[in-house]
Amino acid sequence: MVAQAVWGMGKSLCPDRPRAGLAAAAALVVLAAPTASGQLAAIALGGLVGRWALRLESLPPAQHLAYGVSRRVGALLLVLFVLLLGLLPALALAIEWMAPIAVFYKAGALVFGGGHVVLPLLQAGVVPPGWVDNDLFLAGYGAAQAVPGPLFTFAAYLGAVMPAPLGGGFGAAVLLSAIFLPAFLLVAGALPFWEALRQRKGVQRAMAGINAAVVGILAAALYDPVWTNAIHSRADFGVALAAFGLLVYGRVSPVLVVSGAALAGYVLAF
Repeated sequence: MVAQAVWGMGKSLCPDRPRAGLAAAAALVVLAAPTASGQLAAIALGGLVGRWALRLESLPPAQHLAYGVSRRVGALLLVLFVLLLGLLPALALAIEWMAPIAVFYKAGALVFGGGHVVLPLLQAGVVPPGWVDNDLFLAGYGAAQAVPGPLFTFAAYLGAVMPAPLGGGFGAAVLLSAIFLPAFLLVAGALPFWEALRQRKGVQRAMAGINAAVVGILAAALYDPVWTNAIHSRADFGVALAAFGLLVYGRVSPVLVVSGAALAGYVLAF
């Protein structure tokens, strides 16, 4: 599943050599610093290099649409978005159970280019502290791929398996809300400014660089934690390769592919 995401995002977000090079550089940064800070550094690198080095085609003229959100309300929502991004980690230092909420809010706020990129951010946030076992994390990720809906719903699974005081239905609801909240704030807040903002060449180039960088971040996640924790033998690699072929070339439903891979794993265990 992750390999399919890297393949598809690479074709759409890295269509030329400069952006492919940016993706490779971002992957190297994340592999050298396998932490949330390393991922943020890779995103910043993509934005900066994209801003000053990429050359893109011009977008069509701006459309002045009425979105129903005033500039004042939009600015307040953007301020709230930034405040929570800084305030929640500070609260987590004083209130222990706030730490997962801060992690999930940050993951939702910093994901660019596609839901799959949330995988390394969440893995770096919940596995090292011991909140969720790595095998349990990857099993839940595979299950999330097999059901309809955005990948962010994976947060509900992680919330359900969290230790107390989170966990169960309460933890699922809280962490699902935490990961979706920044998107609502950011989208609604940016609406009054978006058409004018997207016409700026610097913004276009920076976003293209960031999107290329997140492909590299996901490629690094394909190696660690996915490859290092799931591929232990030739048989494992064979199952993964067959699943990749079925998804990318056979266009088989992810539900069937995940079910088939689970059955293959069960057979190989004996």
